[in-house]
Amino acid sequence: MEKFAWILNPLSNWDDTKEMITTSLESGIDHIVCFSQENNESIRKLGNMKIISNSDDSDIYLIGISSEGDGTLELDNDLNNSKDLNDAKNAKNDGKKVCAYIEITDKNHEQLAVKLGDYCDYLILVGKDWTVIPLENIIADLQTKDVKLIAAVDSVDEAQVAIETLEVGTDGVIFEPQEFNQIKDIAKLIDEVSSETYTLQDATITNIKALSSGDRVCIDTTTMMHPGEGMLIGSYSKAMVLIHSETLESEYVASRPFRVNAGPVQAYVMVPGGKTRYLSELEAGDEVLIVNTEGETKKSIVGRSKIEKRPLLLVEAKYEDVKIKTLVQNAETIRLVDENSEPVSVSVLKPGDKIKIFIDEKARHFGISIDENIIEK
Repeated sequence: MEKFAWILNPLSNWDDTKEMITTSLESGIDHIVCFSQENNESIRKLGNMKIISNSDDSDIYLIGISSEGDGTLELDNDLNNSKDLNDAKNAKNDGKKVCAYIEITDKNHEQLAVKLGDYCDYLILVGKDWTVIPLENIIADLQTKDVKLIAAVDSVDEAQVAIETLEVGTDGVIFEPQEFNQIKDIAKLIDEVSSETYTLQDATITNIKALSSGDRVCIDTTTMMHPGEGMLIGSYSKAMVLIHSETLESEYVASRPFRVNAGPVQAYVMVPGGKTRYLSELEAGDEVLIVNTEGETKKSIVGRSKIEKRPLLLVEAKYEDVKIKTLVQNAETIRLVDENSEPVSVSVLKPGDKIKIFIDEKARHFGISIDENIIEK
């Protein structure tokens, strides 16, 4: 499950604040909560940073701001008529994305957080003497509602506890940056826990057949890949082949470590969130998954998608009772990955050889994995 991190606008002089925000953007953290509107215009000039505040021009409308300019929800005895609950309802009715900032100090605050879950897109949960128990209760009560929970933390250790509580964890964390390393460490943690892992199997080649030409897609990414990395691609969504990146040089061409020569336009490629896309759909700015020989992944952005007519090759394989077919370009520079996790050119593949594949036991509908029986031939 993908997690995220936000920062709380550092309450210091603008020069220090600017450096913290710039480091956050460089680390992939692009949301900031501002109790004051003083620096909003300056923050927007630093980059595409989403602002969460109680101003009308904010990207996400924030409730729970006191007259002193800090974050605190007023707790009314009658939770159903809470001022903040009404503010959330009104903002939602106005078509705004809504975030509530709430300190959890007792059971009543837990109950208010749960009620706010009906009207907020995000809930920032702050614990003064923070314990896991209130967080567990709120996660359990809100797991069926369409609201993202964000825990306020001070350190990497607290962030890890929050996003792992009850296995599901909060959707994100928020922190007030105190130093540059804190920003980078929490951003690194978010990347690590958000990464997906796929169990790869060894399938046996049963047939190799040269075909005529078809429209083939090259995916050029914004990432420099390393030997052992590629993408999961296949003609069947239930069985995808690990196609190696062009990180290796040959006597014919120089290496292109940012590229995967993926396959024909109708093939599937694995993208973040356990979803697939057709290769023909990819364009600059889309996200794809880079997968290594251990099935570990990292996200990358498509910089360019090239479609050209090239001769194709049919690769047929079998894993247990699952038959697999996929098409690749018929060229020496196209490589799959063998059972020893070594890249192997399709030009030398033969029946009996083994290649790395991913088997998905579920079918897919519009790229999303579902429990349904679909036959792919």
